[in-house]
Amino acid sequence: MNNLLEIIQNKYIYMPILMWFFSQLFKVIYDFITTKKLNFKRMLGAGGMPSSHSVMVMTLATMVGKAEGVDSTIFAVSFIFALIVMYDACGVRRAAGKQAEVLNKIIDTPKFTGLQMSERLIEVLGHTPIQVLVGAIIGIIVGLIV
Repeated sequence: MNNLLEIIQNKYIYMPILMWFFSQLFKVIYDFITTKKLNFKRMLGAGGMPSSHSVMVMTLATMVGKAEGVDSTIFAVSFIFALIVMYDACGVRRAAGKQAEVLNKIIDTPKFTGLQMSERLIEVLGHTPIQVLVGAIIGIIVGLIV
């Protein structure tokens, strides 16, 4: 039980998770303002502005750099980890989302009406570079403030 309490009280764990939560909550609120529909799926969904992945990893990397120094091994690990996550968010996952969009269009064309799909593929998987950049900037600001 003591270990669980230590984990919960560790700001290097709860602050990035809290920032992920607020980033996702912002997406729900923004979606509600623009569509006038409350879509709680946005809370767990990927994609959108800002990249909550970027906010999360850059908050952690900045906090570590501030506490341990930017010349420390643990900062290097957290920073490289952040770069990999952000590259993946706007690279691989974005490409997968574009492929899903094309496949959904193919399935929707009258020529392919015989194809059976139980559900449409999710198209919003990744982020644009600007969404990742904004997420990273938010993460850096929060990490410097905490």
